[in-house]
Amino acid sequence: MSYPHPIIAREGWPFIGIALVVAVLVTVLAGWWSSPLWLIFLFVVQFFRDPARPIPKAPGAVLSPADGRIVAVERAHDPYADREALKISVFMNVFNVHSNRSPIDGQISKLEYFRGSFVNADLDKASLENERNAIVARAADGQEVTFVQVAGLIARRILCYVKVGDTLARGQRYGFIRFGSRVDLYLPVTARPKASIGDKVYASTSILAEL
Repeated sequence: MSYPHPIIAREGWPFIGIALVVAVLVTVLAGWWSSPLWLIFLFVVQFFRDPARPIPKAPGAVLSPADGRIVAVERAHDPYADREALKISVFMNVFNVHSNRSPIDGQISKLEYFRGSFVNADLDKASLENERNAIVARAADGQEVTFVQVAGLIARRILCYVKVGDTLARGQRYGFIRFGSRVDLYLPVTARPKASIGDKVYASTSILAEL
């Protein structure tokens, strides 16, 4: 699978361009007083980095859909597939890569977008109260995995580039969230978790569970 834009996400180019132009103009007009603007430029560049990642091939592996820290590994109700599930949540801060990748090989059977609030994505209530976009995908063996992009306290934009009927490959990029948020995974209750609360994980590389 070819990677669409190595190193810097395409979603970031407008923000990087604006930050650079402003920093250059203030440098020309005010010299070293522009230093904070160059720091902002560097922050914007690092936020939108989006490197290609190795993808594990282990059968049944469920990969992390995002970079970040594990904040939940628990039994919960999956409101999108209406079932009991193993829930694993990944919290992304503003220094994590915010590109979202598919955790499994599967076909999308359901996609729902919900308007909501913007409470701190580190809190459990964010899963059901915040703005979010939920995808239910069915693996070749019929098992369903739900992955939900959840907006956060600062995030104000969820981007999703797939639709019902699309087939996703493990590690395939399907969306992006700006600026700090979380992704919830709902797995069959028979799935075996491979991650624990507090673990630092990486999209497409870290294995969160096994089906």
